[in-house]
Amino acid sequence: MPRFSVIVPAFRVQAYLHACLDSVLAQSFKDYEIVVVDDCSPDACGPIADEYARRDPRVTALHLPRNTGLGPARNAGMGRAAGDYLIFLDGDDTLLPDALQTIADRIDATGAPDVLMYDYARTYWTGRSVRNVLAAHLDEGGPARFRLTDRPELLQLLMVVWNKAYRRAFIEAEGFTFPPGYYEDTPWTYPVLMSAGSIAVLDAVCVSYRQRRRGNILSTTSEKHFDVFDQYDRVFAFIDSRPELALWRPVMFRRMLDHFSALFASRDRLPHHSRAAFFRRAAASCRRYRTPGAPVPRRALLRHGLLRLGARRTYQALSGAQRLGGRLRRGSVAVRRAVRGAALRAHYRIQLRLPLRSRDAVFAARGGGGYTGSPAAIEAKVRELVPGVRTAWICRAVDAHTVPTGTRHLTPGTFAHWTALARSAYLVNDAAFDRGLVKRRGQVLLQTHEGTPLRTVGTDLLDRPAAARGTDFEQLLRSVDTWDFSLSANPHSTLVRERAYPSAYLTLEYGSPRNDVYHRTGPADVARLRETLGIPAGSTALLYAPTHRDYRRVQQPALDLERLVRVLGPQFVVLARAPQLAGPGGHRAPHPRIIDVSGHRSVETLALASDALITDYASLMFDYVNLDRPVVLHLADIEAYEAARGTYFDITAFPPGIVARGQDELFDIFATDHWRGSRSAQLRAAFRARFCPYDDGYAAERVVRRVFLGETDGLPLPVPSAARRTPSALPAQDGAGAGVKS
Repeated sequence: MPRFSVIVPAFRVQAYLHACLDSVLAQSFKDYEIVVVDDCSPDACGPIADEYARRDPRVTALHLPRNTGLGPARNAGMGRAAGDYLIFLDGDDTLLPDALQTIADRIDATGAPDVLMYDYARTYWTGRSVRNVLAAHLDEGGPARFRLTDRPELLQLLMVVWNKAYRRAFIEAEGFTFPPGYYEDTPWTYPVLMSAGSIAVLDAVCVSYRQRRRGNILSTTSEKHFDVFDQYDRVFAFIDSRPELALWRPVMFRRMLDHFSALFASRDRLPHHSRAAFFRRAAASCRRYRTPGAPVPRRALLRHGLLRLGARRTYQALSGAQRLGGRLRRGSVAVRRAVRGAALRAHYRIQLRLPLRSRDAVFAARGGGGYTGSPAAIEAKVRELVPGVRTAWICRAVDAHTVPTGTRHLTPGTFAHWTALARSAYLVNDAAFDRGLVKRRGQVLLQTHEGTPLRTVGTDLLDRPAAARGTDFEQLLRSVDTWDFSLSANPHSTLVRERAYPSAYLTLEYGSPRNDVYHRTGPADVARLRETLGIPAGSTALLYAPTHRDYRRVQQPALDLERLVRVLGPQFVVLARAPQLAGPGGHRAPHPRIIDVSGHRSVETLALASDALITDYASLMFDYVNLDRPVVLHLADIEAYEAARGTYFDITAFPPGIVARGQDELFDIFATDHWRGSRSAQLRAAFRARFCPYDDGYAAERVVRRVFLGETDGLPLPVPSAARRTPSALPAQDGAGAGVKS
């Protein structure tokens, strides 16, 4: 007897059925069967099911003699199912990797509940994936098993069959089956949840719910949407047959009104000539099943009241007035924005005519992000070395707390922001300032850049449209022409940028100020950083920091982090700095040994706290080698990356550490301890010698003395690499890094 029976009804989904079945067959958990029910589909669903059944004995192809609809097709699949648990998966949806293993683990942890509810993500034809907005209701805190009365908020989740696993013995004992018609999930999910003796939840995305542009039956215009009335008749008949469920009647009444209202408001479901009849049927159902008691949001009170009264014209007038009000509000917002924009432009033109403030300096980093990077290191050194200077930092209000005391915070797009840009003598950024910036005579603009370039940048992107993505190269060059100084960390960066950003600026080959912290932070400070991030004592922390893929519209995780931590064993934790992992298809959160640091503002802090780096093409590798800690490159898609973005040298021929071309190879590198062996140290030393010749802890001081104090002689010279101390050593840790599983 298999653990799971995955039931897949198939009707006109030939374009998606392969992906659906492959997503099940690729699961790491193997104790399951698949029952594909061909609902007399006129396309190739039947032959596809037969093909999979021939290839894999776990697949059963069941062909119905006539088209019965989704509900009866699922019933037919249940009739063939032999698994302990039933899982329903529509033929155009897919399971996420390791979903069955995650479900099985949660079932074991919660003592085999009657129903396990898990999460899903909507996946659009563009590739964009969005997690269920009500995912918080699946919080695993509290009792592992419970009844619906203990957590009635679960009814706010999407009431569909495919986001739950059902204990087959419970379903058979209760005699649950699906009815015919549209909205067949309604008289299944509500009775099942109300009757379940035990329910558990799983806070993990297990299903990718495909949002098809066309072909979804519930989005087609048809009078079959009237089936919703019969389905709620069945729900209330079930409640009436079981007196102990009477407490759910007012809740179901409100849910029914919400459902009817949503259907009536949808313009693409009901034929125009049938809308009046639908409203009359809805009003009749409301009068028949009216059960006061369930709280109704204030915004829905009037709508529900008009629906019960059958006041269709008043209801439509109210809806029209609400839509009109929304358009008027949006219009007024647009007018206010236009007026404010004109006022800001006028204000800026006035400020440009006023004298420069010779002691004012404005800093920004990463497009208006928080206090970080080389601009932050320079700003701190300016306050230390330049008497009487007044510094300001441009960043969003949400990041204002990162700006140090004594430095003024400027919110982008405000009058104060434009005043500072117009009248400050010094402007420092690692990206571009607002395109409306007018560079004044006497202003000094320092461009610090974000790291050493491996991937193609600037005008070198002219023949790489996938990476350029509509870049306005004329505007780019106008911005470059405003630079007085361009900061460079090494000769490689100098040569690349003087070609990719051609103009008359002066290059300062002084090293990278953001790397100064690596040479000035001691073991005690590192220990505090690790504790702040939640890294357990004695653990080996791996920083995973991949870069953006220009050839992908939607970023996908390139590395299975849950599998990685299972391979590594309990001594390892992963600091995951990968924004795509925060999305709906990311790892289950929270995982005890995966710490999501995607929102952490300071990559330097993360680097200091880690024992090793796993990356791909990110410029972080050039900075990280300052720490003399292992670097592992995961380059599974290097051919695609090279074709789309391009690189300035072959990173596989001159890497900062061991290179893995695939996920299994990466696991082997850690399992064999190759990641921190002598070869890794040799590669790292050669890489550091080439790309970090000036990183000694004094780069920011050299920049400040040259740009702000005008010193050209007597600058602190770079310390020879042979004479430098070991940067930012890790605190002593007993047992760290021991015991990697093979």
